[in-house]
Amino acid sequence: MFKNILCILYNKEQNTSFLFKKERPLIKIFTQNKFTIFLISWIVTIFTVSCRKMEGGQTVPAYIKIDSVFINTFYPSQGSSSSKITDVWVYVDDMQMGVFELPAKFPLLFAGKHKLEIRPGIKLNGISSTRVPYPFYKPIIFEDFEFFPDSVMDMGALNTEYYQNTKFVWIEDFESSVISIIETETSDTTIERTMPADNPEAFLTEHSRYSGKIVLTPEKPVFMAYSFNEYELPKDNSPVMLEMNFKTDHVLLIGVLVNNPADYSWDELLYLKETDEWNKIYINIGPVISRNPHALGFKIYFTSILDEGESGAEILLDNIKLICRIKK
Repeated sequence: MFKNILCILYNKEQNTSFLFKKERPLIKIFTQNKFTIFLISWIVTIFTVSCRKMEGGQTVPAYIKIDSVFINTFYPSQGSSSSKITDVWVYVDDMQMGVFELPAKFPLLFAGKHKLEIRPGIKLNGISSTRVPYPFYKPIIFEDFEFFPDSVMDMGALNTEYYQNTKFVWIEDFESSVISIIETETSDTTIERTMPADNPEAFLTEHSRYSGKIVLTPEKPVFMAYSFNEYELPKDNSPVMLEMNFKTDHVLLIGVLVNNPADYSWDELLYLKETDEWNKIYINIGPVISRNPHALGFKIYFTSILDEGESGAEILLDNIKLICRIKK
């Protein structure tokens, strides 16, 4: 009976755009932590194999191995190629097979040529329990992928790219001497570029020689700033995300300054926690837009305050992207 239930779960059409809708796929309900997502993916895969065995008689699976997935970008119009793709959402003949954490090796009970689709997945807002296929990265599709039972098909590192209708509303990579972030009157410190060029503390890549740096001291303990420009963002429930790299030894609040017809409001999104290595985060802006349907514009703001008794802090930022999708 349990096997039949899982066959029904497998065969039910999955709504993969649940990030911006009320409906959520059944498999998502169980993904509460890193161990659980692995366990559920394994269970669904194993019972998918069982369902397929009953349907077609095949007993030996083919295996797919994927090491990593990266993003290719057109610089500078699309900014850095930095990414943090943690999972793959796998479909065969448009049916979901499971969600697998990278690097991954998983069985699929197919033989011969089938359509194979791999959707890059991320941790939304940096939270392990909110893993989703990233709505701005194109799925990697093989229309006639040939499965060989009892064999491992090593796909190595895969590459994707942004959808063509992705709009890069704001990019700040600190490569220009003019920084598009300005401090408020309350702030007693500023954001500067790392110096000199190619300073080891910066996020260094082929196109990145500088990063943004905020230094807090007991004499200057407050940093409050926001994007120089105010942006109109789509209010049609289409995805809107903020991407950024960061390295910090002090918490940093990220939020949205909303220009409403009557006044401004400061809408908190999340706190970036301390990390001694460069990290990447994808922040969902959509809920703020939904709560403010009459807003005239939006700015991204950053706040960090040194607590009394702390000796100092350093916050590094890079590759800030505010992006949305334009409906065709």
